[in-house]
Amino acid sequence: MKSQTTPSWLEDAVFYEIYPQSFCDSNGDGIGDIPGIIDKLDYLKCLGINAVWLNPCFESPFSDAGYDVSDYYRVAQRYGTNDDLKRLFVEARKVGIRVLLDLVPGHTSIEHPWFKQSCKQARNEYSDWYIWTDSAWKWDVPGYRTVSGHSERDGSFVSNFFYFQPALNYGFANPDPAQPWQQPVNAPGPQAVRQEMRKIMAFWMDLGASGFRVDMAFSLVKGDPSHGETMRFWQEMRAWLNGKYPDACLVAEWGNPNLAIQGGFHVDFTLPFAFPGYSALLRKPYGSGPGQDPYGFSFFDPAGLGNVREFFDEYMQHYETTRGKGQIALMTGNHDITPRLSKGRTPGDMALVFLFLLTMPGTPFIYYGDEIGMNSLEGLPSKEGGYQRSGARTPMQWDDSANAGFSTAPAEQLYLPIDPDPERPTVFGQDWDPNSLLNTVRKLAFLRRKHTALCASADFELIYAQAGKYPLVYKRSWKDETALVLINPSSRPVSLNLPDMGKKGCDVLYGAADSLQFWGDSWQVRLAGVSGAVWRLQ
Repeated sequence: MKSQTTPSWLEDAVFYEIYPQSFCDSNGDGIGDIPGIIDKLDYLKCLGINAVWLNPCFESPFSDAGYDVSDYYRVAQRYGTNDDLKRLFVEARKVGIRVLLDLVPGHTSIEHPWFKQSCKQARNEYSDWYIWTDSAWKWDVPGYRTVSGHSERDGSFVSNFFYFQPALNYGFANPDPAQPWQQPVNAPGPQAVRQEMRKIMAFWMDLGASGFRVDMAFSLVKGDPSHGETMRFWQEMRAWLNGKYPDACLVAEWGNPNLAIQGGFHVDFTLPFAFPGYSALLRKPYGSGPGQDPYGFSFFDPAGLGNVREFFDEYMQHYETTRGKGQIALMTGNHDITPRLSKGRTPGDMALVFLFLLTMPGTPFIYYGDEIGMNSLEGLPSKEGGYQRSGARTPMQWDDSANAGFSTAPAEQLYLPIDPDPERPTVFGQDWDPNSLLNTVRKLAFLRRKHTALCASADFELIYAQAGKYPLVYKRSWKDETALVLINPSSRPVSLNLPDMGKKGCDVLYGAADSLQFWGDSWQVRLAGVSGAVWRLQ
């Protein structure tokens, strides 16, 4: 089912992304923290979560929400201490949850002591840890963003994202002889950076982390259009992890599973910026269509005008090349995607998205709050470099108390404002309703973890996935267990005859008991609008 070097716990992993500053504030300062996460571990366990991805929690000036690290070895004071994070690792494991940290290897903050030393004109240990041109007047370097005039050093530095995030130097795959400042990957500076990144990973693994989600994993080696040298770096890191931390997991922010998994990662995301099929599945503008918007409808819109092949034609290419080598991660959203999944969708619409994500191959990721249908807030001022993304980063909505139970701080001190809608969804409001979105997600998460046919590496076969048509039908199987998944996001009822699949009986695991019937040598699917089901074939 899995390769020998893939952690076995990934087979039934259901991940949950926690944006720490917005999850739960334990000390009343208006910002979520690590003790707050510890307080909510029982909630995550009851949700069916057994793995967490924690967005950056290290020291930072927070110009980019922590993705501008100023100390990789210390938890930011606003979140707590290193001891708090160690306690989170311990307490989470007690309830069967593993914690992955967010590693930012491609750049630091301009406030990092390494960079401050690198800015000095006099040569020192860190002079070559960042990428500098050989002249402060060299402002325009094709293919790169450079910043000039920042320091006493006679050079411009290459930034990796925002201007205040200087790129760490992993070398150039093919240095330009006309640009002597472009160092090869085996130069002392790039080699020192690589060794330091390994030390950082070992530091947190030794404290109890279960691995890392790697920010901009594709961006390290420059002048590397094929990503060959970047992949070689991660292959070396994977080999090291396999030897020293064989249970560790590496998740890439790459968006190209074929390259990321070939490059040594266990998991890679289907990201909208690099995986267009994901947008066709979930992210096309809701309620648009021919004559209204050039992008049309996504498949999970109840209008029933989407094209599921836009997703699967791309997905299947990656699935076939990575099968048995690593996992593709499908997600409800993340901190970079706006609007949230709930935009323009009912709880019933969202339930079908969760049915899909939690029965597909690979590794599902749930963005905090999506399990209750939290809304994005439009028009917020940018917070910590979030810009339009800020609206999808608002505080978790726990109950109907002040600040939705997120914090006891005055409302004006909150990291971001709470959704002002008096009908906003909350965990408390859905907890005891058996038909709520929250309890639907719970059922599906535990269903996935209970049945081996729904695990990450179980066999996958598309049974019915036609361009512009509904429903979607696929089969998952492992050894003697087979599951058939039926999904109709359209508001119209659909029916479909399927050929005999070599099984003698069936029982429903989720959904309507009349959604599948066996007639002689064929199977008949009958789904109401916006409905789905999972059947076990025997």
